[in-house]
Amino acid sequence: MRDQLETVAARDAGLLTTAALQERGISPHRVGSLVSSGVLVRVRHGMYVEGSQWRAATADERYVYFVRATAAGARRPAVLSHVSAAALHGLPTVGPWPRAVHTIDEDATGGSNGRFTVRHRNVAQPGTVRIQGIVVTSLVRTLIDVATTSSFLVGVVMVDHALGVEQRRVRDESKLGIRGVPALTKADLLAELERVNPRTGAQRARQVIHFANALSANPGETLGRVRMFELGFEVPELQVHFAVNGNDYWVDYFWRGVRKIGEFDGLLKYTRGAVLGDRDPADVVVAEKLHEDELRPLVNSFCRWTWDIAISPRLFHRFLLEHDVPRA
Repeated sequence: MRDQLETVAARDAGLLTTAALQERGISPHRVGSLVSSGVLVRVRHGMYVEGSQWRAATADERYVYFVRATAAGARRPAVLSHVSAAALHGLPTVGPWPRAVHTIDEDATGGSNGRFTVRHRNVAQPGTVRIQGIVVTSLVRTLIDVATTSSFLVGVVMVDHALGVEQRRVRDESKLGIRGVPALTKADLLAELERVNPRTGAQRARQVIHFANALSANPGETLGRVRMFELGFEVPELQVHFAVNGNDYWVDYFWRGVRKIGEFDGLLKYTRGAVLGDRDPADVVVAEKLHEDELRPLVNSFCRWTWDIAISPRLFHRFLLEHDVPRA
């Protein structure tokens, strides 16, 4: 049975349809038993994922499964857009993904909601790309749609990530002697915003684009920077270089006027294999302490916080006050 399920799942990147399962001789009654026992997880009507894959999946990956299952079961083709396109483009978010799939629909007279879909009226013909066999809005259009309809925080998290990934892509291609497509820029985003000319959200999108910074290393660092801005504190420089005893360090945040270093500690470096590599968690903690000890003599103060503090405006405001972070 396991081999049968893996074979079916491999045909569509993890998704198993009722029809494909029946082709393998697995009856609807048997599918129901597999769901009850946790061997399969039902993502949408007639769409399943192996239970082990679902349980190991991140929130981002589970939403992508849901988006793909919804697109596969749609009665007519649609262009996925907004946060649904963002998920397929690999853009991160802060907070939960929606329990709906967003599309651009030529026939929609405005934003209209079904049980699992949100249809948006097409204000300007979007560029499209195909990801995992699904037609989605282009990266630049997706970012504009998100920035005009989502919170300032979510918009900045996605634009920060996209700008950083694009710059790294071009650098990597250059090292290989490849002259590919130029990196996405803020000018590209502003031009797309002008072209789309949305009825609402344009001012917020403009603010998102101007505030975005390709140097932000991850969503947690973006979260801290957005919180500082929203709470009225000075927004620091990012990824500032320090050379100490022959070692090179880049700190997350630096307030040059008061010579203060800030570091976001997402804790995943101590728990996630992909980040930890072959190192023991205790060795990573010691390395972080030595890193901090080398930097402290070069500055006036040093503070470090975690996700749980940054995600709460109340806790982060108190933390910033207690650690003398300068006001804007």
